Amino acid sequence: MTTRTVPLEDTAAFGVPALSAERAVTWPKRTTTRLPNGLEVILAEAHSIPKFHGELFFRSGNAAALHRGPALADLAATVVRTGTKKRVSRQIEEDLRRIGADLSSSAGQDTSAIAFAGLSEFAEPLLGMVNELARQASFPEPEFERGRRQRLEEVKLERTSPGFLAGERLRKVLFGAHPYGQVSATEAQVAAYTREDLLGVYRDSYTPENALLLLVGDFDSQAMLKAADKVFGAWTGKKPEVRTSPEPPSPRGRRVYIVHVPGAVQTQIVAGCHAITRQHPDWVKLGLTNSLYGGAFNSRLVMNIREDKGYTYSPRSSVHPLRQRGYFSVSAAVRNDVVAASLTEIFYEMDKLRSLPVPASELADAQNYLCGVFSMGLATQEGLLSQLATVAMNELPDDYLETYRAKVRALTPDDLLNTARQYLDSANMQIVVVGDRVQIEAQARLFGDVEIYNAQGTLLQ
Repeated sequence: MTTRTVPLEDTAAFGVPALSAERAVTWPKRTTTRLPNGLEVILAEAHSIPKFHGELFFRSGNAAALHRGPALADLAATVVRTGTKKRVSRQIEEDLRRIGADLSSSAGQDTSAIAFAGLSEFAEPLLGMVNELARQASFPEPEFERGRRQRLEEVKLERTSPGFLAGERLRKVLFGAHPYGQVSATEAQVAAYTREDLLGVYRDSYTPENALLLLVGDFDSQAMLKAADKVFGAWTGKKPEVRTSPEPPSPRGRRVYIVHVPGAVQTQIVAGCHAITRQHPDWVKLGLTNSLYGGAFNSRLVMNIREDKGYTYSPRSSVHPLRQRGYFSVSAAVRNDVVAASLTEIFYEMDKLRSLPVPASELADAQNYLCGVFSMGLATQEGLLSQLATVAMNELPDDYLETYRAKVRALTPDDLLNTARQYLDSANMQIVVVGDRVQIEAQARLFGDVEIYNAQGTLLQ
């Protein structure tokens, strides 16, 4: 058998297949209600497989619990699934295996959640277990100690991660004394945590008036609603107290923050500025603008400093929509000798996007990409749940998902030019570089006044 290699210059003769027409999305039947105890319930039928996915969200996370201690909601979520008044940890795991179900718990800045999935025929016992965790978690002392020791090791490891150190410093710079400025706890703070601290977070946050139950899967909505009412109806509890937070600072002018890691063989760059939340009317515009700049694998930044110059493997820009505030960031891990060159290109691409309209063909590619990623996110029960949760937890319009692709398609080069000028705040970007100051300090000083910290966050200069 012989094969013939087609010269690269001849492959154009075959042409690139044209994109097929965008498929319409068949939206599932959705039921939204609120139980008498205040629990919001959203049900979406998706009958592709005989399973269902669910998540019990709480509208409180590490930011709301900061008055009790940094990252306490995260630790509470870790320990909450380790025991209830009726079941010890081992029994919880055995009962999950018996019904072929999965269950996990987590927390972030603004939310805590219990996520679960299982066969539709076992929906009621699985919901019953979720109800136990939400209402009757026992926080066993040995499990608390295990969780605290694990968290202590994680905190130690964080201090060795350039990506973590860069993100932490940027958040402190952008948000200051606001709860969003506190990313993690110190070793001393974790060592001082008590079981009572976690119980306080639990009592504050895990209440029906603070919660949303979202279920997606192979079920009849009315039957599932009756099951949810039966399981969760007796749960009581009010919304937690809303605390006033300090206003974040508004940094003006570029400034550079070096986190000194002696002997580092490469440098982590992160630059950022304040942006918007998902509720802002410009959110879709900023999402597409970010995709063009550095939010997609074929974006301008990737093509420049990865493909063309080889400075880095994975540059990336993102818009971070926290509940009260948002921020924009761009990051790259680069060789020590190209820190200044990389920052120059980062700002070159940013300023170019702020100066010249995007060509129509490039805009169309970005629109296709963003709409395609969105559509793929609806292909599974879990993906659909995530999209519905985004709408509900951010109090977006009911037709947000249905109209999203049309809004992306309607954007023009002028829309993106204006959006870049407004939100990619090149002149006031705050720059964090994590690496060996001996090798990078002179390069960093080309971009603004410099402050230098160690990995523990102590100001050195």
